[in-house]
Amino acid sequence: MGTICVPDELSGFSGQMEGVLAALLPSQRGPEEKLYEAMSYAVLGGGKYLRPYIVETSASMFGVPAAQRRRVGAAVEMIHAYSLVHDDLPALDDDDLRRGKPSCHKAFDEATAILAGDALHSLAFETLAEPDTHPDTGVRADLAATLAAAIGPRGMVGGQMIDLESEHVAVGADVATRLARLKTGALFSFSATAGAILGQAHREAREALQTFGSELGLAFQIVDDLLDVEGDEAALGKKVHKDMTAGKATFISILGIEGARREVRRIADSALANLEMFGERGRALRAIAEYVLKRDR
Repeated sequence: MGTICVPDELSGFSGQMEGVLAALLPSQRGPEEKLYEAMSYAVLGGGKYLRPYIVETSASMFGVPAAQRRRVGAAVEMIHAYSLVHDDLPALDDDDLRRGKPSCHKAFDEATAILAGDALHSLAFETLAEPDTHPDTGVRADLAATLAAAIGPRGMVGGQMIDLESEHVAVGADVATRLARLKTGALFSFSATAGAILGQAHREAREALQTFGSELGLAFQIVDDLLDVEGDEAALGKKVHKDMTAGKATFISILGIEGARREVRRIADSALANLEMFGERGRALRAIAEYVLKRDR
Protein backbone atom coordinates (compact mmCIF):
# COMPACT_ATOMS: atom_id res chain seq x y z
CA MET A 1 0.00 0.00 0.00
CA GLY A 2 1.17 3.56 -0.73
CA THR A 3 2.43 6.05 1.79
CA ILE A 4 -0.22 8.10 3.58
CA CYS A 5 0.38 11.83 3.07
CA VAL A 6 -1.13 13.35 6.20
CA PRO A 7 -1.08 16.99 4.98
CA ASP A 8 -3.10 15.95 1.91
CA GLU A 9 -5.45 13.87 4.06
CA LEU A 10 -5.91 16.79 6.47
CA SER A 11 -6.62 19.14 3.58
CA GLY A 12 -9.47 16.97 2.34
CA PHE A 13 -10.74 16.21 5.81
CA SER A 14 -10.80 19.87 6.88
CA GLY A 15 -13.52 20.70 4.35
CA GLN A 16 -15.67 17.87 5.66
CA MET A 17 -15.12 18.92 9.26
CA GLU A 18 -15.95 22.55 8.51
CA GLY A 19 -19.29 21.40 7.12
CA VAL A 20 -20.07 19.37 10.24
CA LEU A 21 -19.08 22.23 12.53
CA ALA A 22 -21.05 24.81 10.55
CA ALA A 23 -24.17 22.65 10.86
CA LEU A 24 -23.74 22.34 14.63
CA LEU A 25 -22.95 25.98 15.37
CA PRO A 26 -25.90 28.31 16.09
CA SER A 27 -26.49 30.88 13.37
CA GLN A 28 -29.94 32.40 13.88
CA ARG A 29 -30.35 36.15 14.15
CA GLY A 30 -31.26 37.88 17.38
CA PRO A 31 -29.81 39.92 20.22
CA GLU A 32 -27.21 37.18 20.86
CA GLU A 33 -26.06 37.14 17.23
CA LYS A 34 -22.65 38.63 18.11
CA LEU A 35 -21.96 35.59 20.30
CA TYR A 36 -22.74 33.22 17.43
CA GLU A 37 -20.45 35.19 15.12
CA ALA A 38 -17.60 34.98 17.64
CA MET A 39 -18.10 31.23 18.05
CA SER A 40 -17.91 30.69 14.30
CA TYR A 41 -14.92 33.01 14.03
CA ALA A 42 -13.07 31.00 16.67
CA VAL A 43 -13.76 27.52 15.35
CA LEU A 44 -14.00 27.84 11.56
CA GLY A 45 -11.23 28.66 9.07
CA GLY A 46 -7.51 28.28 9.55
CA GLY A 47 -7.36 25.29 11.88
CA LYS A 48 -5.45 22.11 11.06
CA TYR A 49 -8.23 19.92 12.52
CA LEU A 50 -5.56 17.47 13.65
CA ARG A 51 -7.40 16.40 16.80
CA PRO A 52 -10.67 15.63 14.95
CA TYR A 53 -8.58 13.78 12.35
CA ILE A 54 -7.17 11.60 15.12
CA VAL A 55 -10.75 10.84 16.22
CA GLU A 56 -11.62 10.07 12.59
CA THR A 57 -8.64 7.76 12.18
CA SER A 58 -8.98 5.89 15.46
CA ALA A 59 -12.75 5.43 15.03
CA SER A 60 -12.30 4.17 11.47
CA MET A 61 -10.20 1.32 12.86
CA PHE A 62 -13.36 -0.02 14.53
CA GLY A 63 -15.80 0.57 11.69
CA VAL A 64 -17.58 3.51 13.36
CA PRO A 65 -19.98 5.29 10.95
CA ALA A 66 -18.68 8.58 9.54
CA ALA A 67 -21.53 10.66 10.98
CA GLN A 68 -20.78 9.48 14.52
CA ARG A 69 -17.01 9.91 14.42
CA ARG A 70 -17.30 13.37 12.86
CA ARG A 71 -19.70 14.61 15.51
CA VAL A 72 -17.17 13.58 18.16
CA GLY A 73 -14.40 15.19 16.13
CA ALA A 74 -16.45 18.38 15.98
CA ALA A 75 -16.90 18.32 19.77
CA VAL A 76 -13.13 17.97 20.20
CA GLU A 77 -12.50 20.91 17.86
CA MET A 78 -14.99 23.05 19.80
CA ILE A 79 -13.07 22.29 22.99
CA HIS A 80 -9.76 23.03 21.31
CA ALA A 81 -11.08 26.33 19.92
CA TYR A 82 -12.50 27.35 23.31
CA SER A 83 -9.13 26.67 24.93
CA LEU A 84 -7.33 28.83 22.36
CA VAL A 85 -9.80 31.70 22.75
CA HIS A 86 -9.29 31.72 26.51
CA ASP A 87 -5.54 31.09 26.25
CA ASP A 88 -5.14 34.19 24.05
CA LEU A 89 -6.84 36.51 26.55
CA PRO A 90 -4.77 39.24 28.25
CA ALA A 91 -5.16 37.48 31.61
CA LEU A 92 -3.38 34.40 30.23
CA ASP A 93 -1.00 34.48 27.22
CA ASP A 94 -2.15 37.85 25.85
CA ASP A 95 -1.79 36.88 22.17
CA ASP A 96 -3.08 39.13 19.41
CA LEU A 97 -2.71 36.62 16.55
CA ARG A 98 -4.23 33.17 16.11
CA ARG A 99 -4.41 31.07 12.94
CA GLY A 100 -3.12 33.98 10.91
CA LYS A 101 -5.84 36.39 11.97
CA PRO A 102 -6.62 38.56 15.01
CA SER A 103 -7.38 36.59 18.16
CA CYS A 104 -11.06 36.39 19.08
CA HIS A 105 -10.81 39.07 21.76
CA LYS A 106 -9.15 41.40 19.25
CA ALA A 107 -11.70 40.74 16.51
CA PHE A 108 -14.57 41.24 18.95
CA ASP A 109 -13.83 42.17 22.58
CA GLU A 110 -12.71 40.39 25.74
CA ALA A 111 -16.19 39.83 27.18
CA THR A 112 -17.50 38.37 23.91
CA ALA A 113 -14.43 36.14 23.59
CA ILE A 114 -14.95 34.75 27.09
CA LEU A 115 -18.60 34.04 26.35
CA ALA A 116 -17.77 32.48 22.98
CA GLY A 117 -15.30 30.12 24.67
CA ASP A 118 -17.86 29.23 27.33
CA ALA A 119 -20.50 28.57 24.68
CA LEU A 120 -18.20 26.34 22.60
CA HIS A 121 -17.37 24.35 25.74
CA SER A 122 -21.08 23.80 26.44
CA LEU A 123 -21.94 23.01 22.82
CA ALA A 124 -19.27 20.31 22.72
CA PHE A 125 -20.94 18.36 25.53
CA GLU A 126 -24.40 18.98 24.08
CA THR A 127 -23.14 17.43 20.83
CA LEU A 128 -21.76 14.37 22.60
CA ALA A 129 -24.99 13.87 24.55
CA GLU A 130 -27.28 13.80 21.52
CA PRO A 131 -28.46 10.40 20.15
CA ASP A 132 -27.02 11.14 16.70
CA THR A 133 -23.55 10.79 18.23
CA HIS A 134 -24.22 7.16 19.24
CA PRO A 135 -27.43 5.18 19.87
CA ASP A 136 -26.06 3.72 23.11
CA THR A 137 -26.54 6.05 26.09
CA GLY A 138 -23.65 4.35 27.89
CA VAL A 139 -21.27 5.19 25.05
CA ARG A 140 -22.42 8.82 25.04
CA ALA A 141 -21.98 9.07 28.81
CA ASP A 142 -18.52 7.49 28.53
CA LEU A 143 -17.50 10.00 25.87
CA ALA A 144 -18.71 12.94 27.96
CA ALA A 145 -17.09 11.72 31.18
CA THR A 146 -13.77 10.93 29.49
CA LEU A 147 -13.65 14.29 27.73
CA ALA A 148 -14.55 16.14 30.95
CA ALA A 149 -11.68 14.42 32.75
CA ALA A 150 -9.29 15.25 29.90
CA ILE A 151 -9.99 18.98 29.96
CA GLY A 152 -10.65 19.62 33.66
CA PRO A 153 -8.46 20.18 36.72
CA ARG A 154 -6.61 16.88 36.20
CA GLY A 155 -6.20 17.59 32.49
CA MET A 156 -6.00 20.62 30.21
CA VAL A 157 -7.04 23.27 32.74
CA GLY A 158 -4.66 21.86 35.34
CA GLY A 159 -1.87 22.04 32.78
CA GLN A 160 -2.72 25.67 32.10
CA MET A 161 -2.38 26.40 35.82
CA ILE A 162 1.07 24.78 35.88
CA ASP A 163 1.95 26.87 32.84
CA LEU A 164 1.06 30.09 34.66
CA GLU A 165 2.84 29.06 37.85
CA SER A 166 6.00 28.14 35.93
CA GLU A 167 6.55 31.55 34.32
CA HIS A 168 9.96 33.03 35.23
CA VAL A 169 10.59 30.04 37.52
CA ALA A 170 13.33 27.44 37.04
CA VAL A 171 11.63 24.05 36.64
CA GLY A 172 12.92 20.64 35.66
CA ALA A 173 11.99 18.26 32.88
CA ASP A 174 9.52 16.49 35.18
CA VAL A 175 7.41 19.63 35.63
CA ALA A 176 7.63 20.52 31.92
CA THR A 177 6.54 16.99 31.03
CA ARG A 178 3.59 17.06 33.42
CA LEU A 179 2.57 20.48 32.08
CA ALA A 180 2.63 19.21 28.48
CA ARG A 181 0.86 15.93 29.26
CA LEU A 182 -2.01 17.82 30.90
CA LYS A 183 -2.29 20.99 28.82
CA THR A 184 -1.75 19.36 25.42
CA GLY A 185 -1.52 15.59 25.80
CA ALA A 186 -4.82 15.02 27.58
CA LEU A 187 -6.95 16.21 24.66
CA PHE A 188 -4.80 14.24 22.20
CA SER A 189 -5.31 11.22 24.43
CA PHE A 190 -9.08 11.66 24.39
CA SER A 191 -9.06 12.08 20.61
CA ALA A 192 -7.31 8.74 20.15
CA THR A 193 -9.38 6.99 22.84
CA ALA A 194 -12.68 8.27 21.43
CA GLY A 195 -12.45 5.85 18.52
CA ALA A 196 -12.25 2.89 20.89
CA ILE A 197 -15.15 4.25 22.96
CA LEU A 198 -17.34 4.76 19.89
CA GLY A 199 -16.38 1.33 18.57
CA GLN A 200 -16.95 -0.30 21.99
CA ALA A 201 -13.52 -1.88 21.68
CA HIS A 202 -11.94 -4.11 24.30
CA ARG A 203 -10.03 -2.64 27.24
CA GLU A 204 -6.55 -3.40 25.86
CA ALA A 205 -7.27 -1.49 22.64
CA ARG A 206 -8.66 1.47 24.56
CA GLU A 207 -5.64 1.61 26.88
CA ALA A 208 -3.20 1.36 23.98
CA LEU A 209 -4.87 4.27 22.17
CA GLN A 210 -5.08 6.31 25.35
CA THR A 211 -1.32 5.95 25.88
CA PHE A 212 -0.58 6.55 22.20
CA GLY A 213 -2.55 9.80 22.30
CA SER A 214 -0.87 11.00 25.47
CA GLU A 215 2.60 10.35 24.04
CA LEU A 216 1.62 11.94 20.73
CA GLY A 217 0.40 15.06 22.53
CA LEU A 218 3.66 15.31 24.45
CA ALA A 219 5.62 15.01 21.20
CA PHE A 220 3.37 17.65 19.62
CA GLN A 221 4.13 20.08 22.46
CA ILE A 222 7.90 19.60 22.20
CA VAL A 223 7.70 20.29 18.45
CA ASP A 224 5.62 23.37 19.32
CA ASP A 225 8.41 24.52 21.62
CA LEU A 226 10.92 24.00 18.81
CA LEU A 227 8.74 25.94 16.36
CA ASP A 228 8.48 28.83 18.82
CA VAL A 229 12.26 29.18 18.49
CA GLU A 230 12.83 28.13 14.87
CA GLY A 231 9.45 28.53 13.17
CA ASP A 232 8.17 31.11 10.70
CA GLU A 233 5.43 33.40 12.04
CA ALA A 234 3.62 33.59 8.70
CA ALA A 235 3.51 29.80 8.34
CA LEU A 236 2.50 29.24 11.96
CA GLY A 237 -0.16 31.95 11.98
CA LYS A 238 0.91 33.05 15.47
CA LYS A 239 3.76 34.88 17.11
CA VAL A 240 7.13 33.17 17.61
CA HIS A 241 9.61 33.59 20.47
CA LYS A 242 6.69 34.40 22.75
CA ASP A 243 7.42 31.59 25.24
CA MET A 244 10.96 32.80 25.81
CA THR A 245 9.75 36.40 26.18
CA ALA A 246 7.12 35.32 28.70
CA GLY A 247 9.65 33.26 30.66
CA LYS A 248 7.67 30.05 30.18
CA ALA A 249 8.97 26.60 31.03
CA THR A 250 9.66 24.82 27.73
CA PHE A 251 11.65 21.78 26.68
CA ILE A 252 14.02 24.13 24.84
CA SER A 253 14.86 26.09 27.97
CA ILE A 254 15.47 22.83 29.86
CA LEU A 255 17.02 20.49 27.27
CA GLY A 256 18.27 22.83 24.56
CA ILE A 257 17.35 22.48 20.90
CA GLU A 258 19.28 19.28 20.17
CA GLY A 259 18.20 17.70 23.44
CA ALA A 260 14.56 18.50 22.65
CA ARG A 261 14.92 16.95 19.20
CA ARG A 262 16.28 13.73 20.70
CA GLU A 263 13.51 13.68 23.30
CA VAL A 264 10.71 14.16 20.79
CA ARG A 265 12.01 11.25 18.69
CA ARG A 266 12.17 9.04 21.79
CA ILE A 267 8.61 9.94 22.77
CA ALA A 268 7.31 9.41 19.24
CA ASP A 269 8.85 5.93 19.20
CA SER A 270 7.15 5.24 22.53
CA ALA A 271 3.83 6.38 21.04
CA LEU A 272 4.29 4.16 17.99
CA ALA A 273 4.99 1.10 20.15
CA ASN A 274 1.40 1.28 21.43
CA LEU A 275 0.08 0.69 17.91
CA GLU A 276 1.80 -2.65 17.38
CA MET A 277 -1.27 -4.59 18.51
CA PHE A 278 -3.33 -3.09 15.65
CA GLY A 279 -1.03 -4.20 12.84
CA GLU A 280 -1.99 -2.73 9.45
CA ARG A 281 -5.10 -1.11 10.96
CA GLY A 282 -2.82 1.31 12.82
CA ARG A 283 -1.10 2.49 9.66
CA ALA A 284 -2.88 5.86 9.47
CA LEU A 285 -2.18 6.65 13.14
CA ARG A 286 1.49 5.83 12.56
CA ALA A 287 1.51 8.33 9.70
CA ILE A 288 0.04 10.97 12.01
CA ALA A 289 2.84 10.42 14.54
CA GLU A 290 5.49 10.89 11.84
CA TYR A 291 3.68 13.98 10.59
CA VAL A 292 3.73 15.50 14.09
CA LEU A 293 7.50 15.07 14.18
CA LYS A 294 8.07 16.80 10.84
CA ARG A 295 5.42 19.54 10.90
CA ASP A 296 6.44 23.15 10.34
CA ARG A 297 3.19 24.83 11.38
